[in-house]
Amino acid sequence: MKKLFTSMLSVVMISTLILAGCSGSNNENKGTTGNGSNVTNEGGTEAGLLTEPGTYPIVNEKVTLKVMVRGNPLVEDFNTNEFTKWYEEKTNVHIEWEVVPEQSMQEKLNLVLAGGDYPDVILGLNVTPAQQMIYGSEGAFLPLNELIENQGVQTKKLFQDMPDVQKAITAPDGNIYALPEINDCYHCSMSQKMWIYEPWLAKLGLKMPTTTDELYTVLKAFKEQDPNGNGKADEIPLSISPKSWRSSIDAFLMNSFIYNPVYGTSTKHMFVKDGNLDVAFDKAEWLEGIKFMKKLYAEGLVAPESFTQDDNQLIQIGENPDTVLLGASTGGHQGVFTQLLGESGRWAEYKSVPVLKGPAGAQYAANDATSLTMGAFIITNKAKNPEVALRWADGLYEYEHTLRSNYGRPGEEWRDAEAGEVGINGEPAKWSELKSFGEVQNVNWAQTGPSLRSNEFRLSAASKGDGDLEVILYNETKNNYEPYKAKDYKTVPPLFMTNEQATEAADLSKTVNDYVDEMMARFIIGDVDVEKEWETYVKTLESMNLKRLLEIYQAAYDAQQ
Repeated sequence: MKKLFTSMLSVVMISTLILAGCSGSNNENKGTTGNGSNVTNEGGTEAGLLTEPGTYPIVNEKVTLKVMVRGNPLVEDFNTNEFTKWYEEKTNVHIEWEVVPEQSMQEKLNLVLAGGDYPDVILGLNVTPAQQMIYGSEGAFLPLNELIENQGVQTKKLFQDMPDVQKAITAPDGNIYALPEINDCYHCSMSQKMWIYEPWLAKLGLKMPTTTDELYTVLKAFKEQDPNGNGKADEIPLSISPKSWRSSIDAFLMNSFIYNPVYGTSTKHMFVKDGNLDVAFDKAEWLEGIKFMKKLYAEGLVAPESFTQDDNQLIQIGENPDTVLLGASTGGHQGVFTQLLGESGRWAEYKSVPVLKGPAGAQYAANDATSLTMGAFIITNKAKNPEVALRWADGLYEYEHTLRSNYGRPGEEWRDAEAGEVGINGEPAKWSELKSFGEVQNVNWAQTGPSLRSNEFRLSAASKGDGDLEVILYNETKNNYEPYKAKDYKTVPPLFMTNEQATEAADLSKTVNDYVDEMMARFIIGDVDVEKEWETYVKTLESMNLKRLLEIYQAAYDAQQ
């Protein structure tokens, strides 16, 4: 394989690996080479510069685009990258790169947009719907509708095959200001998982827990019955990192009490039910979930570090060299708390815990149905050749181009599937990966910018057997989470907002969510008595104008329906 790492960089690689996907054919599909005829293209481009839409090269004379791109820890150098060079030769479009460090990309983007000193194209900076609305309405971002209609062969096909994509990226004013990255990752769509060390269950004669009460019993046995057999009370029943992927303490456990999606930053804990937006954290069911987690903490079943430790600290516990210490953890995959694909093989001994039934019968797998990374490609009003820029991005949705940009060279990093090979989903495979994704390299862009990885595309990868990480994640998700997808609840999708809405919502959501996270930790560790202070907590949320926050999101949601 949508990662053998123990450093902070490695954690980024792991998450990138788990989210990665591929599909491929190693037959080079160059299309029809432009014949040099003087084609007049709408939008102001000089007649004869562009070739026919859908053909290569894109232009008869080399054109340079200035592109600001998010730095990627898996890409050595965009300038000398093999895919960069291959795509330039194919399209006849040269790129002048301005690489923005990933850690400061939002700060840099805000500065650039405020100052007006931006390039022709913004690539891979995941410009939010709110930013698209603001700078699109001001004219800084070009509307792409007409460009797509005239030049976007692959984009129009994408819209035809996946009409929800077109709807999702169209702003309320009717304009499309950005093209997305499509990564329809099945196991990522239900990534709020828990993992338990199966050999300990077997040694203690315990079954995989199916209810919150059974989980309590298992964790208590892990603490008290010396499952690692070293005669020491050194076992850690449950430990998490709040900074890892889908691993906050409430991400899995609270869904046994109330539907609690943690996808998104500003819409964390927010859901849609019967067309109405609401939040989980001021409900009586949330209180019951807090009381359950408080019980686990009070009895030493949850590590105190679970509210403060980072990814690497948790992995050091999970990979303790002397003996196994960690009984269970949470997150989208085992690489959150172990060395994924590591030599110890310990990662594979952790199995997913099915969604637990709570005391009142709640049992939800929070579902992120969004397969889009919004704002992956934007053309600014500085672009002298917007048609060329659109054609350049449009080509990235092609099958082979997606493979090359995300994985590398045919015959070296991937190949066609052979007769009889089976995909991750048990159907005939279409392609096979030759080298694991996630290492620092210079042959692909490692999920930077537009590409088209549908669910079928990802699952048609040739399976490498029961030890294949993607196969494991597919099966664990299908068996333990898919049956519990909520029918009456939905996670809030990305929403377009006006400048005023976005500014107000950002301020309110930060205030509210910071308070919720702080009080959840304080309630669980017992710093504040949750039963005595619950009403005060709810009234504080009201005073923070939670009602107004929901009104803003409701208005934005209704505008997109």
